[in-house]
This record gives sequence, C-alpha cells and structure tokens, in this order.
Amino acid sequence: MTEHDTALDGGPVSSAPRGRSRRAENTDFVCGHCQVLVPANTDGHYRNHCPFCLWSLHVDDKPGDRASDCRQLMQPVGLVEKSGKGWQVVHLCTACGHRQPNRLVVEGTAPDDVDLVAGLMADQQPPPATRGRGRRR
Repeated sequence: MTEHDTALDGGPVSSAPRGRSRRAENTDFVCGHCQVLVPANTDGHYRNHCPFCLWSLHVDDKPGDRASDCRQLMQPVGLVEKSGKGWQVVHLCTACGHRQPNRLVVEGTAPDDVDLVAGLMADQQPPPATRGRGRRR
C-alpha cells in the first residue's frame, strides 16, 4: 500500500490488509467515474462496479485478491456469459490494459442499469468467422 493508492471514489484505499474479510469490503462508495454514491450490494454478492455507469476500479490481479497496485479506473467494454456465474461485464483498465469480467448485479437495492447493459450487448462484435475451414473449390 502506498500513499498514492486510491479507491473508486478517488480517496485513499483502506490501509487494512488485503487479506481481510470480504464482508468488510461490501460498503457504500462514491464512483470515481460518475461521482454517484453507490450503496453496498444486498443480493449476497460483493459490488465491484458502479450500477449507474458500470465503471470499476483496477484493484484485483486475480478476482477477489485485491493485489493490484494499478488502482486506476476500468471502462466497461463488453459482456461475457460464464457457466455458474451468468452474465458478466468485461472491464478494461484505462491505465494498464488489464481485462477483468465482473458479475452483473440484477437484484438488490441498486441493480445494474439495464439500458447500459443492453448497450454493451449491442456494441459487441460477433466473433470472427473461422477461415480456411470447409472451403469449397
């Protein structure tokens, strides 16, 4: 932890050890992108992005480890569906380019904005067609 670490609200990250209980991390915060107060999640999962703009903060190297030293904003760039986890918004770090999927919040006091999620889905490019297979002569 350095004096330059920032939370999603632009303030300092808690000096508590990164291995602390995840329960302590499920708290309100002010979004570093849109500056709206984001309430703690109430659906049994942890909130890791703003439901109003879908932006996140690069705090993990691996999901949940809070080990990244980057601490910069992450832009929502797409959606993926993962078995057992459902739909996830893909975030891209604006500083280092790290990509990280995060579970969508569909229940609770502040579910993710459905229009923004639909916009991410509409903006996605279909996967490229496989070339060189099954060519007809």
